[in-house]
Amino acid sequence: MLLQVVKLDGNICGDMELDDSIFNIEPKKECLADVVRWQLAGRQAGTHAVKTRGYINRTKKKAFRQKGTGNARHGARTANIFVGGGVAFGPTPRCHCFKLNKKVRLLAIKTLLTLKQKENNLIILEDLKLETSKTKPLLESLNKLNMRSVLFVDSSDDCQNFKNACSNLYKIDVLPVIGFNVYDALKHEKLALTRSAVAGISERLWR
Repeated sequence: MLLQVVKLDGNICGDMELDDSIFNIEPKKECLADVVRWQLAGRQAGTHAVKTRGYINRTKKKAFRQKGTGNARHGARTANIFVGGGVAFGPTPRCHCFKLNKKVRLLAIKTLLTLKQKENNLIILEDLKLETSKTKPLLESLNKLNMRSVLFVDSSDDCQNFKNACSNLYKIDVLPVIGFNVYDALKHEKLALTRSAVAGISERLWR
């Protein structure tokens, strides 16, 4: 499959052959949902906690005698039924992560790339090199290419000016190939890959 390669100024500078086994497969949308849940679960801090009765600093003296008062027997005021006592079955610090097979994660990336390509929301760029880090010229170029919500992916280290120029633009983000993921790509309408990013993603998926 051939896709046109464009520059940031909108000029076409050639074609690029894309692997059909990555950019043109039978989409499995359920994999996208699984991977998004997996990513968000991994981002949860899991630090919410309550004090159980073992952590309450109250007297352990028996509240009243065992028999004859008509009350239920109690040995301490730290019980959960008393005001100021511990909490029963409350949340404790834990990890929300769960295991997801590598095959499912890779299939989700292929599905994402295929859907972006079929929806004409996949753009192949020559590179992200800019001579200046000013935002206004970049914004004019993006408007010319009809890019208002786009995730850029590049594998080179020569795009620092581009990162600085789009750092305060709404819904314009840049990621390296190693950080490319399903959740961030789904948050943007378009996906822009450089030539080097296509090679890097292909290598990552075939590894």
